[in-house]
Amino acid sequence: MMNSKICELLDIEFPLVAFTHCRDVVVAVSKAGGCGVLGAVGMSPEQLEKELKWIDDHIDGKPYGVDVLIPNKMVDQSEKFDAEKLKSMIPQEYADYRADILENHDIEASELRTIDTAGSSFAQNTKADGAKALLDVAFSHPIKLIANALGVPPDWMLEMGKENDVKVAALLGTAQHAINQVKAGVDILVVSGTEAGGHCGSVSTMVLIPEVHKAIQPYGDVPILAAGGIVTGQQMAAAMAMGASGAWCGSVWLTTVESEVPPVIKEKMVAANSSQTVRSRSRTGKHSRQLVSPWTEAWESDNAPDPLPMPLQPMVAEPALQKVNKLAEGGHAGARDLSTYWVGQGVGLMNASISASDVVQEFKEDFISAYERLNNFVN
Repeated sequence: MMNSKICELLDIEFPLVAFTHCRDVVVAVSKAGGCGVLGAVGMSPEQLEKELKWIDDHIDGKPYGVDVLIPNKMVDQSEKFDAEKLKSMIPQEYADYRADILENHDIEASELRTIDTAGSSFAQNTKADGAKALLDVAFSHPIKLIANALGVPPDWMLEMGKENDVKVAALLGTAQHAINQVKAGVDILVVSGTEAGGHCGSVSTMVLIPEVHKAIQPYGDVPILAAGGIVTGQQMAAAMAMGASGAWCGSVWLTTVESEVPPVIKEKMVAANSSQTVRSRSRTGKHSRQLVSPWTEAWESDNAPDPLPMPLQPMVAEPALQKVNKLAEGGHAGARDLSTYWVGQGVGLMNASISASDVVQEFKEDFISAYERLNNFVN
C-alpha cells in the first residue's frame, strides 16, 4: 500500500480512483489495486441495484464506490418532480433547432420537433428524493465511497455516509468551493480542473491543485484527489507533488476494451488530439467538456438558441444524441459525424484501446518513472 491518505481511507493499494459508467471497469480497476466508482445519475434505483449486485458478485470483496449528482442550483429543484411541467418549460425553437441539426446531416428527425418527457429521468435523479432513492440502494451494498458531482453534498448525504462508515467525496472547481466543502465535513475533495471531461470549471488543474491545497489548510487538511486531464502516472505524480493525495480519472477509461462507449466514439477518441474538445453548456445546461463534432459546433454558432438551464437542456439534447448514436452504430455517415461524448483534454494522450487493468498497470509504472526522474534532480 502506498503512503497516501487516500489509500488509508479507501483501503486500496494505489491512490487511483476511476469514475466510470461501466461496471466492468469498476471491477477491473478495483481488482488492480485502485478504486472503481460507478456513475449512477442516469440510472433508475432498480437498474442501480442490478449493477451493484453484479459488481458485488465479481469484485472479490475489493473496495468500490458510487457517484451521484445533486446540484445545489437547478430549475425547480425545491419542487416535486413533474416531467410534464418541465416539458412545458421548453420553447418550440429548441425542438426545431435540434431537428434541423440532424436533418442537415441526412437524418429524418420530424419526431424531434415535438418535446416529450424523454431525458427527464436525469431531472428526477438529481432531485433530493430521486437522489435519496439511489443512495438507499448504494448504501445497501458494501461501498467504500459515495461522491457528489455538483456542489456541497446535502447534510442528509453526509449523515448517511457517517452512519454507514462510507467516505463522502465531492467534486469542485474553485478554492472557495473547496473551503465550503471542508466546512461541511466532506472526507475527500475531488479537485477538478477545466481540462476534465464532463462538468468542469474554468481553472486549469496545474493551478487549481496547489491553490486548493493552500486554501483549505486553515480549515483542515482534507485529502485531495486531483482530476482534470489526468490520463498518465506522470501527471498523477505531478499532481501529488503539488498537494494531492491521489488522482480521480474519468476520460482514460472511455477508450478501454471494457468501456460502455459505442465503438464509433472510441475510434473518434483514439484519433482525437487535445484541441478537439469543447467546454459547452449545450448538453446539460451547465458547462461540460465534450468531443467536438458538428453537433457541438451547431450549438456554439451565433444563430443557436442559448442553452437552457439544467435539467431542461438534457431533455433537448439527450433524445437527439441517442438517435444519432444508434444510427452511427448502423454506419450512417451523417450520424457518425455528429456523434460526440464527454471527454477531457487528456484525449490527446489516449492513443490506443487497452484493458482497464492494463491502464492501472501503466499508471503505476509511469508514476514510478516520474518519481525516479524527480529524485534525479535532487541527487
